[in-house]
This record gives sequence, C-alpha cells and structure tokens, in this order.
Amino acid sequence: METSHFDYDLPPQLIAQTPLEPRDAARLLVMDREQTLLQHSHFYELGNFLRPGDLLVLNETRVIPARLFARKAPGGGRVELLLLAQRDELTWEALVGGKGLTAGRQLQVEDGPLAEICAVLEGARRLVRFEQPLAPLLEQIGHTPLPPYIKTPLQDRQRYQTVFARQPGSAAAPTAGLHFTPRLLAQLQSQGIQFAHITLHVGLDTFAPVTEDDPQQHKIHTEWCQVSQQAAYAINQAHRQGGRVIAVGTTSVRTLESAARHAQGDQLVGAFEGPTDLFILPGYSFRVVQAMITNFHLPRSTLIMLVSAFAGRERILAAYQAAKEQGYRFYSFGDAMLIV
Repeated sequence: METSHFDYDLPPQLIAQTPLEPRDAARLLVMDREQTLLQHSHFYELGNFLRPGDLLVLNETRVIPARLFARKAPGGGRVELLLLAQRDELTWEALVGGKGLTAGRQLQVEDGPLAEICAVLEGARRLVRFEQPLAPLLEQIGHTPLPPYIKTPLQDRQRYQTVFARQPGSAAAPTAGLHFTPRLLAQLQSQGIQFAHITLHVGLDTFAPVTEDDPQQHKIHTEWCQVSQQAAYAINQAHRQGGRVIAVGTTSVRTLESAARHAQGDQLVGAFEGPTDLFILPGYSFRVVQAMITNFHLPRSTLIMLVSAFAGRERILAAYQAAKEQGYRFYSFGDAMLIV
C-alpha cells in the first residue's frame, strides 16, 4: 500500500466554493457495496435509502471562530493565529503565521487581549497564553476558519455549522452533516429512523495530505471525542433490534470505532470521553459502522483512506471518477455519498 494509490486528479472547477441553498439540495451518490451499484439522487431523498430502525449517528460539534489576527507587541508586524485546542482557561495550542514567533514574544490580538507565546511546538504550532479567557470573546473577535481550497468569502457563518451543532470546539465543520435540514430530520424521524448524538472536535490536520510514501508511517491527528451513556445505549439498542448503525461523516466513524474499544459484554460500543488517534486504513475490520454518509475527500488524505477501507480503494476511486463525469461538487461545501 502506497500513498500514491489514493491519488486522483480533480478539475478546480469541481471544488465547491459556496454552500447550496437549501442545504439538502446537494446531490447524493449512493453506493451499494454488495452489488457494486451506483445511483444518482439528491440529499433530500435520503429517506428512500434508509429503513425503519436504522440509526444515524450525528456529530454535534460546533465550529468556533478560531481564526484571530494580531500584531507583534509593541507595534510589530501582523500575525495570524488559528486556535486548535484549548489547554486550560487561558492557554491554547495554535497554528501561527508570521516570522520571529518564538517563546516570549508578545502579541496584541486585534480587538482582543494581549497574548504571549509560551512554547514552540512542532512546525508552525505554538502554545499561546492570553491575558483573559478567550471563549467569551470569540464570537466578537474571531473569524470562521475555512479550508484553504475555499477562496470565496462565506456570507453567513452559520452555513459552516450543522443545524444540530451544540458543543463548541472544532476548527472545521463535520461536513457530511451540513446537508441536513430540520425538515429532513423530522421527515426521517417520521419514517422510523433513529438518531444518536456524539461529539468529535475536528482539527485542521483532517485536511492535511499524507506526505509519507507509506501511509502506515503517517502520524495520525489526535482529536477529542465523546460518546455519552445515552448515545451508547441508543446505538447498542438499535443494533440489538436489527437496525443499521449509519455514521454521518468520517468524524462519527472514528468516534464510533474508538468507542468499540470501550464495549463490554455484548455491547457494540461503550461510553467514553477523551482523545482518539485511530487511523483507519484498508485492511481495518469495522466493528460498529454498517453504512456511512460522507462527502468527497481530498486526494492522499486520511479521509479518502478511511472510506477506501470501508468500501474498497478501487471502488471508491471508480465512484469518484463517475462523480467527476457527472459534475458533482467536491470537498467541504460539495455533494455527498451514501455507502451501504
């Protein structure tokens, strides 16, 4: 297995720059792994491919406006900070853009508090301590961090949140969930579809390509996730009653498969909270996920490797080729796949 095996070419015009309105107007490519069939549909028709008793697992993380602008203090050049993880009330791990950002350097956040770089981490990562807690200020001073391939400014920052986002902490949206509307959720519920809510706070490493020739040498990003007792019970009950556990997004896949490590007895998953470093590559044996909803992912990314582990690399690349030929929209604001 080589990283190049997960590469493909994508015309730039197929990278979605803006979200569709309404959310569920996105196209839906349905792949049946047993029959190797592809069907072309729309997301608002998702219920046509589900059955009563199925359980959708939704990631209710909320994107924080984690992009900050600052100046080196006193009176220095401009600096950009991208908050990645909160270490304590005042301290954050952040990606920084600018020169001379060594330990001890003070930064004045625009419209915000004074900060100091207290440690240099790997690459452009820094540990930054702020003079006052940032969380209450972020909605006023922060900016929504969009992936680098999106060049068009976002007019409404709520369009980079799912309608079920509840738990602040992500640097990026769990994009498979962006297609759901309250109307579609209500329609699915009326069909007998069940729901469980979990949390995984998405880090920017999600978008990073694997640079090693051998993907098994790649150091997977660690992300914080949680499966509550209530969610674990719903998942285990649905499984016992014959319903399919359907992960909405690769974030839900990683969380569910991590929760399998905490299962006891005849449980499918166990409740847990903490970091996960689960790296899913072809050859992985899925313990929980029986179907998934996902967007179209970047070449050479850990995410295309994950969906390839679930459906088969050649089958995924063939589906991506079909999607390109049909003019599907790719990446965060793009169209979706249902893999059953």
